[in-house]
Amino acid sequence: MIEETSKESIDQRIQMAADAYQFLKNSTIKERARFMNAVADKIEALGEELLATAHAETSLPLARLAGEKARTIGQWRSYAKAVSAGMYTEARIDLPQPEKQKGDLRKYNIGIGPVVVFGASNFPFAFSTAGGDTASAMGAGNPVIVKAHPAHPKTSQIMADAITDAVKESGWPEGIFGHVTGTSHDIGAYLTKHKDIKAVAFTGSLNGGKALFDMANQREEPIPVFAEMGSINPVFAFEHLLENRAEDLAKEYGSSLTLGVGQFCTNPGVFVALKGESLNRFTRALKNEIPGIAPVNMLHKGIFENFEKLKNIASAQSEVDVIAEVNAEANEWQGRAIVTETTGKNFIKNSMLSEEIFGPFGIIVACETPEEMLQIARQLKGQLTITVAATDEDVRQNIKLIDVLKDKCGRFLFNGMPTGVEVVYAMQHGGPFPSTTDARFTSVGPDAVKRFVRPISFQNWPDEFLPEELKNANSLQISRIVDGEIHSGSLKL
Repeated sequence: MIEETSKESIDQRIQMAADAYQFLKNSTIKERARFMNAVADKIEALGEELLATAHAETSLPLARLAGEKARTIGQWRSYAKAVSAGMYTEARIDLPQPEKQKGDLRKYNIGIGPVVVFGASNFPFAFSTAGGDTASAMGAGNPVIVKAHPAHPKTSQIMADAITDAVKESGWPEGIFGHVTGTSHDIGAYLTKHKDIKAVAFTGSLNGGKALFDMANQREEPIPVFAEMGSINPVFAFEHLLENRAEDLAKEYGSSLTLGVGQFCTNPGVFVALKGESLNRFTRALKNEIPGIAPVNMLHKGIFENFEKLKNIASAQSEVDVIAEVNAEANEWQGRAIVTETTGKNFIKNSMLSEEIFGPFGIIVACETPEEMLQIARQLKGQLTITVAATDEDVRQNIKLIDVLKDKCGRFLFNGMPTGVEVVYAMQHGGPFPSTTDARFTSVGPDAVKRFVRPISFQNWPDEFLPEELKNANSLQISRIVDGEIHSGSLKL
C-alpha cells in the first residue's frame, strides 16, 4: 500500500522548499557542485538492496539496472562538472564607458525556485527520483520536490533517502529536497498548481504531460512545464542502403524495436520505405527475426494493458496486416512483439497509425513514390528522433525530404538506431511538440540545467554586494564575457 502524502504535508514541504531556495540563491556554483558529487557518492554506495528492489518492482534485468545506476551516478557528476565550470551562469559584464548611459551592467543566471519532478516508470534511476531532472534542477540552484512514481515506490524511497542523507551531511536546509508519494492524480495537480512551485519536469505519456502543461498555463502565474511525452521515432530507409543492407537493417531494426520490451521513449515504431524487392527482403528478414524473440515482463500491469489495447486497435485498422509476431506463449504482463505493414496512402489518411504505442510494436509503411514519403514527412508530428537509413548518394537524391525531416525532430540520425541516449553535451533529448513541450531544451546531458535558470542583471551595484560569479576578483575562476570578449581573469579596475 502506497501512502498518500496529505495536502497539509505537501504545503509544509513546499514552504520548506521556498525557504531553502533563499539559501540556494546565495550558494556558489562550486558549493552546488560539491553537493551534487556528494549525492553521486551516496548513490554509488547503495548496494544490492537497490538493484534487487528495483528488479522486483519493475521486472527490469539486474544487468540493465546496474548499467542504469552507473549512468545515474555519471549524470550527477557530469552535471556537477558543468555547473562548477560556470557554463550555465552565462556571466556577462559591461563596464562603464563614456558612451554608455547605464554605467556598470552585470548579468548572470540564477535558479527559478522550487521545482517539482515527476518520476518516470521506465527508468527507475536515471529519469526518476534521483534522475537527471533532479540533478539538473539542483545544479541550477533550485530545491526539488519529487513525486515518486507509484510503480516503484520502494526504489524511489531508497534514492530519496540517499539524497536526504547528502543534504543532512552538507548542513544545508532540509527543504532542499522533498519526497511525495501517492497514486492519486490529485497530488500531481496540487503540486503543479501551488503558487510557490516555479517549474515542473515530467517524463511519461502525452496525456499526462499535456494535462500538467495545461494546468501550469492556467495558473494566475503560469510556470514552465518541461515534459517529455513520447514519440514514434520513425526510420526513413532509402533505396541504395536497402539494396545493399536489407537483411542487416532488419536485424538492427528488430533488435531496437524490441529492446527492453519496447519500453524506451526512443523506440523506432515506424519504418518508412519505397515498396519493391529491397523492402521485400527487409520484411522477409524481419519475419524471421521477430517470432523467436522471447516475451518478457513489462514494467507494470497498467503499461501492459495499455500496450495490449493499443496494439490490438492498430492491428485491426483497415489495410493493416500483421506480418510478424512472437510465437511463444506469454505469461501475465509479458509483452509479445508484433510488426504490422500498411501502405503509404493508408498511413497518410489514418492518423491513428502515427500515434505512439509504448511497447514492442512496429509498423512498416510501404510507399508507392518518393512523393508519398515526402507527404508522410510533412504531416509528421514532432519527434524525439528521426533516423535516415541511407548512403551518401541517397541523401543527395532526397535533399528536400531530408530538410523536412530536420524540422520534425530533436535528434537526427544518419544510420544506426535511436534507442538509448548518451549523457554528453551534444545530446539533444527533446523535440518539437508533442514529443516535448519545449523543443529548445534537452532532458539529457549537462545542458538540461538550462531549463531551470533565469537571467538577472545588476546595474551599478558595489562589488561587495554582487554574487561571486560577477565580482571583480572572479574567485570562482570562470569564463565571463567582459565588454564583448571572453575573459577568465580578475578585473583590474
